Amino acid sequence: MFRFYCRVSSRVSASAVGALSQLLVILLVTACSGREPFQPALPNWHPVVECQYESDGIRISVPSVDEPRVNQFGVASVEAAKGYLRDGALAWVRERGCVNCHTTGPYMTEVPGLSKWLGEPLDEIHANFMSDIPKEIKVINEVERNGHRYYPRSYYAVWRSAGLAEWDKHVTGELSEATRRSLEDLFERQSADGSFVTYGEVEVPHITTDFELTLQAARAVVAAPGWLESLKDRELLGKVGRMKDYLRKAKPKNDFDRVLLLQLSHYMPELVSAERRQEAINLLWSKQHFDGGWSTRDMSKLDDWHFTISSKVRKLVEGLPDADQPESDAYMTAFAIVLLRQGGVSSTDPRIEQGVAWIKREQRKSGRWWMHSLYRGNYHFTSYLATCQALKALALCEELPY
Repeated sequence: MFRFYCRVSSRVSASAVGALSQLLVILLVTACSGREPFQPALPNWHPVVECQYESDGIRISVPSVDEPRVNQFGVASVEAAKGYLRDGALAWVRERGCVNCHTTGPYMTEVPGLSKWLGEPLDEIHANFMSDIPKEIKVINEVERNGHRYYPRSYYAVWRSAGLAEWDKHVTGELSEATRRSLEDLFERQSADGSFVTYGEVEVPHITTDFELTLQAARAVVAAPGWLESLKDRELLGKVGRMKDYLRKAKPKNDFDRVLLLQLSHYMPELVSAERRQEAINLLWSKQHFDGGWSTRDMSKLDDWHFTISSKVRKLVEGLPDADQPESDAYMTAFAIVLLRQGGVSSTDPRIEQGVAWIKREQRKSGRWWMHSLYRGNYHFTSYLATCQALKALALCEELPY
């Protein structure tokens, strides 16, 4: 009846194991009786997980800052990165099944565009995304929680649509019926101001602000082959127009939103003036570290990442060894280079070359790039995000070997 997705370390205390056993017995008894389960208070314990992804034939350890770096970046290390992305996505689909923003989402949005180096993406992941599309496209009711209004599953719909659109663009070259229906469902979850609103805490900085989530929706619209150009439905055209108005006028929540204007100018250049694009480029340069990298935590005050920050996330971020002076990290270093390249900066700019050198020397022998999660601090799923962005940054700079 029960399956653990990652093994729990033997270092968990005996009292915690006993409490867990007690809880399992209670759940079994109440499941048979049909009663609502009693929820006993458990001791404050955090199991030490041993694997980030696990399924039959797949077992990937949790990333660690102590994992050794590659001796030399090259074909072999890129193959290792390809295997990490492939196996992580497969394990997630087979064990969890849901579309998400930290594993299958970035796999579907980034790997199809890297097919020249990584080979064609997996049909199994594509099939999982198609299975997430509602059988009936219908009106969705907005909900309110803790004074915050949003549409349920908006971020799932955004990631699903963006992934399916990128698949169509890079794999088949044609708009599929699945992508068309996914986009129709997506716009049923659009807020009145044209945005797509995020609710729950997720992996910082991925989908923590409404602007970032709405930008990903715009990416889906642009990537879907011929969808926008052939759109005739007046209601959908109006919704696309409201999305553009929001992206053009939205007040940035933090510096991360400000530099995202470079990506917006790449997808929808008519929404960003040359002056605003240059301001975003200058801001990114001002954030570069002496070692050539960038830090995610330099891009926002903690309270500006999301409309609410839990005490757990606050304690985690403020307790990091480099909390007072954040070090360069793989995700922001790679993403900064992606943004600069999308903003038209040459790959031969010495500052980009310095960032590329940082990425190459920071790859780990497992193939991935280490990144501490700023959300839960256990599975470090941001390492998966960082690996996707690192490969994309290197590809945009023509630094990936064949």
